[in-house]
Amino acid sequence: MKIDIIGDIHGCLTEFKNLTMKLGYCWDSGIPLHPSGRVLGFVGDLTDRGPDSLKVIEIVWRLVMEEKKAHYTPGNHCNKLYRYFLGNKVQVTHGLETTAAEYSALDSKGKRQIREKFKQLYEAAPLYLTLDHGKLVIAHAGLKESYIGRTDSKVKTFVLYGDITGEKHPDGSPVRRDWAKEYHGKTTIVYGHTPVKEARIIHNTYNIDTGCVFGGNLTALRYPEMEITSVPSTMPYIAEKFKDFA
Repeated sequence: MKIDIIGDIHGCLTEFKNLTMKLGYCWDSGIPLHPSGRVLGFVGDLTDRGPDSLKVIEIVWRLVMEEKKAHYTPGNHCNKLYRYFLGNKVQVTHGLETTAAEYSALDSKGKRQIREKFKQLYEAAPLYLTLDHGKLVIAHAGLKESYIGRTDSKVKTFVLYGDITGEKHPDGSPVRRDWAKEYHGKTTIVYGHTPVKEARIIHNTYNIDTGCVFGGNLTALRYPEMEITSVPSTMPYIAEKFKDFA
């Protein structure tokens, strides 16, 4: 299979368009389609913090649910938005406030349509994607080798939030172990969640969240070519948001 896997978009529609066009996708129909039949993959966190979260939902919904030209697996922001759309009590913070503001500006019909589309997209998505006969896994925050094939609550927590210790940094963000450093599996793991200044490739794992919404880049991994392609962000640069593994 030939798939172009895109890192955390977080509502950055301009960069999403720029990246897919750089990868050879055509937007004539309003969504990115490749003339040679390549498909897109999404590591989750489509929304929050950026300016166009609802448009990104609409496009990914069409690609995945209508055209069958993309693969999607949810991130922690997707999970929180899903619970928000269900009417559950969630804190409208850490970026959700931008998506909620876009949603609040819609009329009742518009709200119902986007809510139902996202719920449909989320409910149809696997916890993580296993593709190319098991050679490729796309998981939002990554996946340990021993977790491949499992979907229990421990694995769900890992996929959405990473290898968290239960401790917190001073800013309230969770302390995470560097699971990729210990990974030695044959399956290629492509993930995002933790913003890095440039794609981090270690032990057959690829972190492609290059912090677009924090002023970095939006990055794609072309599979099976294993080529990295990026476009610069239009958002303000916030240096402290990037994880340094050095």
